[in-house]
Amino acid sequence: MTTALVLIDLQNDYFPGGAMELVGSEEAVVQAQTLLAAFRARGWPVFHIQHLAKRAGATFFIPGTKGADIHAAVAPAAGEGVVTKHFPSSFRETTLLEGLRGAGATRLVVAGMMTHMCVDTSVRAAADLGFECSLAQDGCATRALQFDGQQVDAAQVQLAYLAALNGSFAKVQSAQAIVAGL
Repeated sequence: MTTALVLIDLQNDYFPGGAMELVGSEEAVVQAQTLLAAFRARGWPVFHIQHLAKRAGATFFIPGTKGADIHAAVAPAAGEGVVTKHFPSSFRETTLLEGLRGAGATRLVVAGMMTHMCVDTSVRAAADLGFECSLAQDGCATRALQFDGQQVDAAQVQLAYLAALNGSFAKVQSAQAIVAGL
């Protein structure tokens, strides 16, 4: 059984100064970097997911901009897969499933952004496709949301989505705990 690392949308627009800054992005990328170092040290497969906006009126992840680039802390190395996506799911109309199957992966370790959108959608899809998933709770970041005139702060959004994924779709734990269990 091969374990692959999937790093979702760790792109400059989600960091300070970016077009869609998230709460906790700088802390999350440090944990993603920890996971990346562990996978590289073992020579295990790594897949970087890069969202590029295709829809008219998009305000971030615009192709050809610095904001769409993968953050330097987790920049892809030679031989690591870079999968381009245009939808929240890392599997929809991408080469990710083919790449994971080609690598013989049956287990995934996931970190990335936004927890409530692309991470949630991708982890649920991975579980539906039969992958055993671990999600780094501290390797993800999100933002505050509004619904029906009410504000839900980012910490509560993060907690709710991690709680919903834990158990049924992924084992949610810290990056350090994931590394210790590799």
